[in-house]
Amino acid sequence: MPRLPVRYRNLIRSGRFERDPAQEELVERLDALAVRLDGYRPAKKAGALGWLFAARSGEPIRGLYIWGPVGRGKSLLMDMFFETVQVQRKRRVHFHAFMADAHARIHVWRQQRKAGRTNGGEDPIAPVAEALAGEAWLLCFDEFTVADIADAMILGRLFKALFEQGVVVVATSNVEPNELYKDGLNRALFLPFLELLHEHMDVVRLEARTDFRLEKLRDSSVYHVPADARAQAALSQAFEALTGRRRGTPTTLRVLGHPIPVPEAAANVARFSFADLCEKPLGATDFLAVARTFHTIILEDIPVIEANQRNRAKRFINLVDALYDSHVKLIASAAAEPQELYLGQGNREAFEFERTASRLMEMRSPEYLAMPHGMAKRADVSGLVET
Repeated sequence: MPRLPVRYRNLIRSGRFERDPAQEELVERLDALAVRLDGYRPAKKAGALGWLFAARSGEPIRGLYIWGPVGRGKSLLMDMFFETVQVQRKRRVHFHAFMADAHARIHVWRQQRKAGRTNGGEDPIAPVAEALAGEAWLLCFDEFTVADIADAMILGRLFKALFEQGVVVVATSNVEPNELYKDGLNRALFLPFLELLHEHMDVVRLEARTDFRLEKLRDSSVYHVPADARAQAALSQAFEALTGRRRGTPTTLRVLGHPIPVPEAAANVARFSFADLCEKPLGATDFLAVARTFHTIILEDIPVIEANQRNRAKRFINLVDALYDSHVKLIASAAAEPQELYLGQGNREAFEFERTASRLMEMRSPEYLAMPHGMAKRADVSGLVET
């Protein structure tokens, strides 16, 4: 029984989605894949040919690489697929978080090898891929992009091993596969990965008619003063409009070994209170990890910051800088307009807050809201993994 098309039509009837023929076509493709994956498990004896016999039909199950412009619903539809598909072991993860996890595992393996606690050869890719495949038979990646040479150099070997283990991959991206790592250093060494991708995944372009996300943001304010019940309702409405859900699910980011709890997340949208981010011992690297993982942040209850609350002011400055540099959309409720949020005068934070207030104003503009997520140069968030 088709599950995704029914759910998609229900969302349209409820007013949370607008009907779009291109989205409907993708829903059908995802539903067909979900049917094939029903009860899927890789062959017990994984190997170079093991994945060929994993599907009940005797044919390999090809994944999907879904690409298209921002705001067309790729993440929303993949989330619906992920929630619907009946696979015992599955994982939905931002691509950069997955690669950071893979690099961390490779580092641990090398440290263990130096200590004489591993068996086998000198290449960590095979054991790391085996461990990843044991945890997830279906991998769903969001915002698949390659900008880091460290990622580019291991992708081919890592994904070859994952595919041999029987892992099925579904990914969303803003660029077609052949544009990945374009003009990157030593790109010729990356090309075998592209061949592998085409061998194991069908490439689908989502050609929806408009940037639905931008339309939703343009139709309503993204900065609400004061932070009262009406503002709270507006933030909830924005979350539902962007994700198709009234509430998200809690998740956790890990940066350099410590957790960052995310109270609500769905479809690359996260909802925090000001206290969640700016009244805890978080720093610039933590905020960069948040900015890279989510294209939209809903931030509740930004207070007026007293002159002596310099740590709180500094964290908020760093947070806004990270969101701005990665073109994250910010929907917020606050006690005052940006230029009135910090009462300090004559100190460093007061000087820097002038930039923060200016950026908060710019982040409300149609020009900023139209920018694609993640256009800034990649920051060092190598410690980020998802749990």
